[in-house]
Amino acid sequence: MTSTRTTTRRPFGRTLCAMITPFTEAGDLDLDGARELAAWLVAEGCDGLVLSGTTGESPTTTDTEKAELVAAVRDAVGDRASLVAGVGTADTRHTVELALAAGKAGADGVLVVAPYYSKPPQEAVEAHFRAVADASGVPVMLYDIPGRTGTRIEPETMIRLAGHPRIVAVKDCSYDFLGTQKVLAHTDLAYYAGCDEHVLALSAVGAAGCVSTVANAVPGHITAILDAFDAGDTVGATERQLRATPLIEAMMGAGLPGTVTAKALLARLGRPAGPVRAPLLPAGREAADGLWARYEALTAG
Repeated sequence: MTSTRTTTRRPFGRTLCAMITPFTEAGDLDLDGARELAAWLVAEGCDGLVLSGTTGESPTTTDTEKAELVAAVRDAVGDRASLVAGVGTADTRHTVELALAAGKAGADGVLVVAPYYSKPPQEAVEAHFRAVADASGVPVMLYDIPGRTGTRIEPETMIRLAGHPRIVAVKDCSYDFLGTQKVLAHTDLAYYAGCDEHVLALSAVGAAGCVSTVANAVPGHITAILDAFDAGDTVGATERQLRATPLIEAMMGAGLPGTVTAKALLARLGRPAGPVRAPLLPAGREAADGLWARYEALTAG
């Protein structure tokens, strides 16, 4: 298949936040907090939210909680933002069930990760995605993050899957820039940078936007990078991306999961967050202070 892309397709918007899942201090799902946080993120420039992804602690939330979260956030943001629900599991049948539930709860699309732990071959990976896309009533975003799943969605597999009418997008955490460009060159899949350090770089080769964890704390700044790029101000976009680098490194590259660092910053900001669920542990005081220092440096003016 040869790409016919002449304009950037954005099926789920442009600046998507991989939203944390707020919990109460007792560890229960905080639906009021989720509504409040979602409304703030959208007001600050996010035109899409990814719920129950990696940052949303999907491994430790129940099927019921996932559906309730979608319904609550849809109630809060209405049609002001698209909602993409993480439904990926290691079990194809379970993934299909979650996809159907997400659509029923109000999701505009589903995020489906490659099956993890069992390390299926590419033929099985492709069959998994086709089964979910066939059953789902909403569009599908593939999630390529081999560092967590242990299984890559190979570029050739992506190219074949692009022919499915419901498979429309990719969240790219592959760290394979050449492979990403190969898929962009041969398909019309909408690519979203899943690594905050790649927001501008992937935009330069035709990405639709980003799915950002850092946007939990600085949604306006991530949006501004893409605003500048879309306006043709590549110098300004570069300046904004580089200014964000220290915070991106502290949140995503300092040894703590993005969920932990995002919740630590949101707590300092007085935004809904709450604790993380085990086996994760909260950020220690030193780490939280370091995150806050990077945040203040970025937002100082």
